[in-house]
Amino acid sequence: MRVKVLSRNPDDYVRETKLDLQRVPRNYDPALHPFEVPREYVRALNATKLERVFAKPFLASLDGHRDGVNCMAKHPKSLSTVLSGACDGEVKIWNLTKRQCIRTIQAHEGFVRGMCARFCGTSFFTVGDDKTVKHWKMDGPGYGEEEEPIHTILGKTVYTGIDHHWKEAIFATCGHQVDIWDEQRTSPVCSLTWGVDSISSVKFNPIETYLLGSCASDRNIVLYDMRQSTPLKKVILDMRTNTLCWNPMEAFIFTAANEDYNLYTFDMRFLEMPVMVHMDHVSAVLDVDYSPTGKEFVSASFDKSIRIFPVDKGHSREVYHTKRMQHVISVKWSFDNKYILCGSDEMNIRLWKANASEKLGVLAPREKAAMNYNQKLKEKFQHHPQIKRIARHRHLPKAIYSQAKEQRIMREARRRKDLNRRKHSKPGSLPFVSEKKKHVVAVVK
Repeated sequence: MRVKVLSRNPDDYVRETKLDLQRVPRNYDPALHPFEVPREYVRALNATKLERVFAKPFLASLDGHRDGVNCMAKHPKSLSTVLSGACDGEVKIWNLTKRQCIRTIQAHEGFVRGMCARFCGTSFFTVGDDKTVKHWKMDGPGYGEEEEPIHTILGKTVYTGIDHHWKEAIFATCGHQVDIWDEQRTSPVCSLTWGVDSISSVKFNPIETYLLGSCASDRNIVLYDMRQSTPLKKVILDMRTNTLCWNPMEAFIFTAANEDYNLYTFDMRFLEMPVMVHMDHVSAVLDVDYSPTGKEFVSASFDKSIRIFPVDKGHSREVYHTKRMQHVISVKWSFDNKYILCGSDEMNIRLWKANASEKLGVLAPREKAAMNYNQKLKEKFQHHPQIKRIARHRHLPKAIYSQAKEQRIMREARRRKDLNRRKHSKPGSLPFVSEKKKHVVAVVK
């Protein structure tokens, strides 16, 4: 004999705690819910407003440097460790969990121009104005031992940047040329140059690890191949590029931070035109760093703010600033995709949330479900005018706001002038150049 039994999942009707309301089974027949869309719209509107109410991205300030923070480096194996170098030659190692400095080294005389951690995280390298490359242990010296580097390389010129290979015991420095070094040798394995006088930044590709990119003072971005020991391509822009950063998820994509207030995302296979121009800053962009997902990056600017850009959008989704923060020189995105660190002129390192309204700590299952539901509602109604306006609005300092307004007027005037010139010229005499192509002067191979 077969008996049919009604079975119910207790999760659908049992209360999570004694104080919760009794759960009621719901009929999902759309005919029974004629006002579902208006109700969801109100929920999406409330969720968007609450997101702005709870948007408090600033977490902590790490004090201790006695001069402006010139460069920073992430520890490849430890999320809680970050290194910073100042303009007075001092290097500090910070514990982000305790929010305090765990070690201080007087590494160089003059500026610390660049620093990078070894791929295994056991040691790190620094370069400075005293023409030296120094290799340091990540752990402090033992009791009674002096703080000394593992070894020091004395160069012929000032080194302005350094980066370590992602998988091998090789690092690259830049100054008047790009030098590739083996950790066991005191002279470079090879030197790469392409008729430039001063190179400000060099970066290894995290995926195709034999590729490098560098930025020079004569407006060039040069790409090198370590296997051939030769430069590959060179793209010349309107103004000087301060630094670049490779996308950790797409091998051929990199973003360059430029003096003309913009950031340019390039595909290295098609350098004739940038993939995207990111244009919200109102002063020179000094540093850029990608999130580990490769979908967003953060930029630091001379206009005393940092901005978070989606890779495929021309405008920033978030702008962070404080009253005391001065020109931001360096910025880093943590490897767990949750935090952003920035170092600025007034000797502070600031810790920010990557998602301004995110709740930190452990979430209850119901909190997580509510958060996911609200996120889907916001995505569903994101193009509605009222929700779009609330989600997009950001308070800006008066100086940035007025400069952005001025630049908007100037851009509009240039566009109008171009249209008038076309209107009153012979047809075909002025070839149309897209806005993206205008910034690229030439590509040399």
